[in-house]
Amino acid sequence: MEYLEFELPIKELVEQLEKCQIIGEESEVDVTETCRQIEKKLDETRKDIYKNLSAWQRVQLSRHPNRPYTLDYIKAICGDTFLELHGDRNVKDDKAMIGGLGKIGDQSFMFIGQQKGYNTKTRQYRNFGMANPEGYRKALRLMKSAEKFKIPVVCLIDTPGAYPGIEAEQRGQGEAIARNILEMTRLKVPIIVVIIGEGASGGALGIGVGDRVLMLENTWYSVISPESCSSILWRSWEYKEIAAEALKLTATDMKKLKLIDEIVREPAGGAHSNREKTFEIVKNKIAKNYDDLKKLSPKELVTARMNKYANMGVFNG
Repeated sequence: MEYLEFELPIKELVEQLEKCQIIGEESEVDVTETCRQIEKKLDETRKDIYKNLSAWQRVQLSRHPNRPYTLDYIKAICGDTFLELHGDRNVKDDKAMIGGLGKIGDQSFMFIGQQKGYNTKTRQYRNFGMANPEGYRKALRLMKSAEKFKIPVVCLIDTPGAYPGIEAEQRGQGEAIARNILEMTRLKVPIIVVIIGEGASGGALGIGVGDRVLMLENTWYSVISPESCSSILWRSWEYKEIAAEALKLTATDMKKLKLIDEIVREPAGGAHSNREKTFEIVKNKIAKNYDDLKKLSPKELVTARMNKYANMGVFNG
């Protein structure tokens, strides 16, 4: 397990607990009470740290190297039922955007999401989770297939942004994202969006329009990353913590501004500290929200979705 700077007190206690357990195993000394006290202190420290996180600390947690990615969620939720589908039928198969069919219980879903890599090689293979236009066009192709066969769509968002390279712009990055937003507003099947990590800019919005938008507790959703905001306003990355606070990018801020529907609580210590529990929580949330949405007709779904987004940002002076 890797630890962030503000998690170091937790690391020290975990190491103490491990040493205590080893002493108990290798000698005849009864360390049960000592271990129990360390465990109690560990729980208290963990609660104290995660209860008072700043916006920047939540950004750091969303990028935690041990945090589960899109494919981790899909494999845990769907098991062997997941069938990945490839290509946009136009240019190529974008490895940063993955999608396919999977089941929760007896219900089929079309899963779509950005995938990051676990090490240097896979990060390059996945282009660091930054999709090209063909990634968004693949996502749209899969959504249209889901609509044809009346299958609900689940989008898992985790991206530092759409790929900003010249080639992506030449192939119509902006148009591809805009097309997805338009088509998603009028898709005739339920769409459930879950932000599981970073939700940056148009890269997130390209698969981010939904009947229900859920945000995990330690994630962020914004038009720009704190570092980029800092570099534009102060010509330096040093002010990223101030930028993170000013951007109002946390799940709590998003809920307060009515830009998302629900905050999904993570296990104590974040999603990376108890991956199995996190997968179970997300699976149950998807199933519960689908149970609510399946009662609506296609016309009611589209009307409610359009009204929801049309009302965002309305200010009554």
